[in-house]
Formats: sequence, structure tokens, C-alpha cells
Amino acid sequence: MEILQIAGLGLVATIFVVILKQEKPELAMLLSIVTGVIIFILVLGKIASVFNILEELANRANVNRFYLSTLLKIVGIAYIAEFGAQVCRDAGEGAIASKVEFAAKIIMMVMAVPIIAAILETIIRLLP
Repeated sequence: MEILQIAGLGLVATIFVVILKQEKPELAMLLSIVTGVIIFILVLGKIASVFNILEELANRANVNRFYLSTLLKIVGIAYIAEFGAQVCRDAGEGAIASKVEFAAKIIMMVMAVPIIAAILETIIRLLP
């Protein structure tokens, strides 16, 4: 029941943030960020187990490790960028949040080029 712990932590932190915002908004923002980092750390173990399962499946299917690691990096970038953008939005900086998301999309696209090239090469080889 880890989700109960995470939800409880989130609710308690939210109550403290709402109370602190009136007197010390900078402290409220810091508490919000720290809570987000703690929640991220709590789910890291789950993410690692998913990565291990995917790696095992890729080994069974004889998939090149380069492609799997690239895909996992892309997923990691997406999660980290989303977290960063949410922190920016929580701070009232929607414009910066949009730029973080845009940068992540560009980085993910660049990282996906070798995979796209491999897929296109395979399609070309299959065509007569």
C-alpha cells in the first residue's frame, strides 16, 4: 500500500504548503519541491524493477541493447522534464515550464534518430 503513504505524504505536505504560503511563500515553494523529490525517490525502486524486466525481455528477444537503452533514456527524459515543468508551474512560471518541455521534446527527438534510421533501413531491405 505504498500509494497510501505517497498520497498521505502529499496531503500533509499540501496542507503545510497552503498554511505556509500566507506567511512564507518561499518556504512553501521549497517544501513543495522537497515533497516532490521525496515522492520521486519513493517510486525509483518501482521504476528500476520495470527497467530490469524490460531488459530481460529484450535479451530474450535478441534486441540490440543500444535501442533498449535509448528508449529507456527517452522515457527518463520525459519523466524528468515533466517533473521539472510541474515545479516551474507550481512556482507560477508557466513560460519556463513550456521551455523545459520543448527542450525535452527536442532532446528526445535527437536521441530517437538512430532508432528511426534502423527502422527505415529495415523497411528498405524488406522492399523489393
